[in-house]
Amino acid sequence: MSPAKRTVSRTPTLRVERSLQRDGYRLLAGMDEVGRGALAGPVTVGVVIIDETCRTAPQGVKDSKLLPPAARERMVPRIQRWCLAHAVGHASPDEIDAIGIIAALRLAGTRALDALAAAGWVPDLVILDGNHDWLTDPAHAGLLAFADGAPAAPRTPPVTTMIKADLKCSSVAAASVLAKVTRDRLMVELGGEHTAYGWVENKGYAAPEHLAALRVHGPCAHHRRSWNLPLAVGENGSTDLDVAGMA
Repeated sequence: MSPAKRTVSRTPTLRVERSLQRDGYRLLAGMDEVGRGALAGPVTVGVVIIDETCRTAPQGVKDSKLLPPAARERMVPRIQRWCLAHAVGHASPDEIDAIGIIAALRLAGTRALDALAAAGWVPDLVILDGNHDWLTDPAHAGLLAFADGAPAAPRTPPVTTMIKADLKCSSVAAASVLAKVTRDRLMVELGGEHTAYGWVENKGYAAPEHLAALRVHGPCAHHRRSWNLPLAVGENGSTDLDVAGMA
């Protein structure tokens, strides 16, 4: 008989956070981003701060991609009551075009952390989903931090990365929900002003109706023009848009 198929739980816990707290990182920030691959709208980063007094996360908290929209909306006030502090930061399409997506993620994450710091919350450690630390400025990393002309001190706390942290860590899953709900609300609002692109439904991602509208109307001010957007073709076959590849 073949062995039973192993399944991976998609219900996050505080096991990782408790281990880090035992290692001395009392105040932890779970962080996650949404909107990285969208064609329009900002990239958005959510942050949730917890300590050892924060007990089990509200029932149902998990990676925002695994929750339907209505469930995410219901979860927001419960997450906000559960954690010690929370914030969401954005980087605009113009900023993404100007500095690239990784630097824009860093900008959005730093803005969220700055909002928390202004309220007196500075985490001992940030838990970041994925295997790449996009939050720490390279100028503040390793030997570069001591190079001539380097800034005197980093703007961000220490970071630990974890693949699938949004599936494992309650704090990161909660941050993903806050980021997703905040960005979705913004895209719905913008979708009411720019109805052709279908943002109320697709939230700025590359859905068929969004791509078709770009071919007809070209981009608006909320599109990432450095992305590989479809070309708007005029009646004579000439293109109205000339864009570079994806940043």
